[in-house]
Parts: sequence; structure tokens; C-alpha cells
Amino acid sequence: MELQSIIYPSISLGGLGLIFAIGLGYASQKFAVEEDARISQVRGALPGANCGGCGYPGCDGFAKAVVEGEAPIDGCPVGGQECADNLANIMGVEVGESIKKVAKVICNGDNDKCKGKYDYYGVDDCLTASMLGGGDKACNYSCLGFGTCVKACQFDAIEITEGRIAKINPEKCTACGKCIEVCPKDVIVMVPYKQNVVITCNNKEKGRAVRSKCEVGCIACRICVKACPFEAIDFKDNLAFIDYDKCTQCFICVEKCPTGAIEGNLERQKKQTPSS
Repeated sequence: MELQSIIYPSISLGGLGLIFAIGLGYASQKFAVEEDARISQVRGALPGANCGGCGYPGCDGFAKAVVEGEAPIDGCPVGGQECADNLANIMGVEVGESIKKVAKVICNGDNDKCKGKYDYYGVDDCLTASMLGGGDKACNYSCLGFGTCVKACQFDAIEITEGRIAKINPEKCTACGKCIEVCPKDVIVMVPYKQNVVITCNNKEKGRAVRSKCEVGCIACRICVKACPFEAIDFKDNLAFIDYDKCTQCFICVEKCPTGAIEGNLERQKKQTPSS
């Protein structure tokens, strides 16, 4: 009798479970929302980095957004032009040639060139260090060089120099933007991949203040603005900036800048220029 009191309820519960399982299985098929087959095709054409650089939660989110017309065909910073062409082929649309961009640290004020305010012995983290009076460097606009961007980069594209400045390898950078998100000093920006002339200063103080803190800062002399034959350099908030659409990379501004605040990578320029 006791055995029956255990067996019958168990059988009843098992039967109910089986009925519910069959019902759920039928319902899932009956009311299933069919997914556009192109989503899986787009997802398969993506590099799979899941970096979020496209602005969506991973490659799955971006693929769905592309098919639904919410995301641009060339919105994957990792895949570049080849990926954009593949997605355009899947979606049956045309895509123009996009300009590849990479992240760039606009600061060269390392420990030898930028004065210090105090000796820092805290955690090697830029955000933490910046909470203590803006960091240990005299220039409050400088790269602190504690490697927070290095930890955020999934592509091993950033290193910290001996002078404690972050340097980004443009050949490895995928423009995912993670380093820009974590930098508390806003000294990382996107520049065209082929741009070899860049103003590497972000200090918006007046020239005298900049000169007292850093040897390689922009001192607002405007010599570069006057020297540029293509009117590609303008001036705002005590800081020069380059219009990359107008810049021909003639290197005149690099030669004229009295503090070396304009970086010019001539060797890289030569490698990118096809020989005649």
C-alpha cells in the first residue's frame, strides 16, 4: 500500500510533465518567429571580435541591425572594407569605399618632456591616478601612461613606453574604440590610417602655461597655421588642429613647429606611397 502511494503520484507527475513538454514543443513551433536567413549570413561574414566597436552588443547584435536596416553596411571597424563589401553583397546593396581609421594618442609628454607634480605610488590605473589632482604629471591634459588602455585593447595594439606614454600600433589597431572609452584624459582620438602628420597635444591652456609644464606641447604660436599652404590647419581653444580632408602631408608644419608638437612619420609615409 505504501509502495502504491509512492508509485502512482510519481507516474501522475511524470505524465503531466510529458504533456507539458509536448505542449511547449508544439507552442514553440506554432508561434515561433522566423528569423531572416540573412542574419546568419551577415553574422558569418563578420570577423567575430565581439568588440562592440560598431555600437551594438557584439557581432550578433550588429548582424541583426544590418539586416533590419538600423546599422550601416560598413559599420564594423574590425572587418574594414573587405567585410563591408561582403555584407553589401549579402544585402544586395552598394557600398562606397570607406576611409580606414585607427586610434592615435595625441600626447608625447613622457616623463622626460613633461614635468611631474608629485611621486605617485598607487595602483597602475589611469582613472585611479587621475582622481589624485588630475594625475602626477604637471600637464592635466597629458597621457598618464599607466596602461588602462593597454588592458582594454583586445588586439595587442597598445604599449607603454619607458617614458610612460601610450603608443598605438596602427597596423594592429582595429578602431574598436575601447581605448577611447577608458581613457580618463581624452588623449586618444581616431585619425585616418594613412595620416602621418598629427598634432600630438591636447592642452588647451595658454602658451606660457603649456611651456612651463611640457617641452613638446602646443604653445598657441600659430606658426603652423600661417605656414600651411593648403589652409589645412586651424586654431581653437589655444590649440591647433588639422583638417585631414585638406592636409596633403607636405610636412611643412612639422618642420616649422618650434616645440615638436606636430608629429610627422616620414618613413611610414614613404612606405605608403607607391614608387613610380
